[in-house]
Amino acid sequence: MTPDEKLGKGDHVSWSSHGQKVEGTVEQKITKRTEAAGRTVDASKDDPQYKVKSDKTGREAVHKPGALHRD
Repeated sequence: MTPDEKLGKGDHVSWSSHGQKVEGTVEQKITKRTEAAGRTVDASKDDPQYKVKSDKTGREAVHKPGALHRD
């Protein structure tokens, strides 16, 4: 994902987890330090991260934009 590409809630994306491709949906753009998906996320407006939910397992994760690929 390049910096000029914007992700929004409901966008379908994929990412790599433990060497496997995982598909899911963007649930939230995180733009400040917060707790999400069981960990502290050190995000900011200039360095946002995204909370995503796996289609297969329903588990939530947080990733930087560079780790996500729009499907």
